[in-house]
Amino acid sequence: MATITVADAQVHYETTGTGPALVLVHGTGSAGAPLTWGEITPRFAATHTVITPDLSGTDQTTDAGAPLTVEQLAAQVTAVIEDTRTGPVDLLGFSMGAAVTAAVAALRPDLVRRLILVAGWAHTDSDEYTRNLFTLWQQLGHSDPAAFGRSVTMTGFSRAFLNTIGRDQVEGLIPNMPPTPGTLRHVDLDTRIDIRHLLRHVQAPTLVLGGTQDATVPIEHSRDLHTTIPHSTYAEIDAGHVVFFEKADEFTTAVQEFIHPA
Repeated sequence: MATITVADAQVHYETTGTGPALVLVHGTGSAGAPLTWGEITPRFAATHTVITPDLSGTDQTTDAGAPLTVEQLAAQVTAVIEDTRTGPVDLLGFSMGAAVTAAVAALRPDLVRRLILVAGWAHTDSDEYTRNLFTLWQQLGHSDPAAFGRSVTMTGFSRAFLNTIGRDQVEGLIPNMPPTPGTLRHVDLDTRIDIRHLLRHVQAPTLVLGGTQDATVPIEHSRDLHTTIPHSTYAEIDAGHVVFFEKADEFTTAVQEFIHPA
């Protein structure tokens, strides 16, 4: 593990494996990279140097606590890539992290070999459903933490998946993303995301990957990203928002085939 200073933040990241660099950027939640990528990192570490930064708002990274911006978090990812001296890297972002990694690719094209955007979106205010969902999370986070966790679980996974794993495992998922101050900083950013002005500057070959049953960021957002980003490739997985948890094999294959084309 390592920690670097980026503006007012002490940014934590971990590196594992050997081979070409693959940077995995987490989404909303103060648990950050360990919770998001704990089951996925070993799938890539046999063939890649996997780098997992923890952005401001997570338990592992400290800063002054001001409202977050996409550009601020993109600067943290950029600094991690530069600190590891591994660029250009394959860069993958999930959910909120998709907006952050798209910004990195747009602002620092020299550091990104290939870009993968998973369950991402470009502009919150363009969709009343998404805007209201994130606003609901803000309100529940302050007033009813248990309901916050239940809402995140219900929208994070597909109905079919939740019914398959059963009640005990579903109840076990609910505490995974408590509404800590850091998580609520992420949710606040989620309500304000707008990277439309950056997408046309993405030069790296890009895979946009969406979940057809995503109830957090509906699949139309991934389709819009694909339409907007020049020369991007598009794929869908029949899963909810956390596609790599529900369909780990399919997710891993899609990413591997994109970063290692025949």
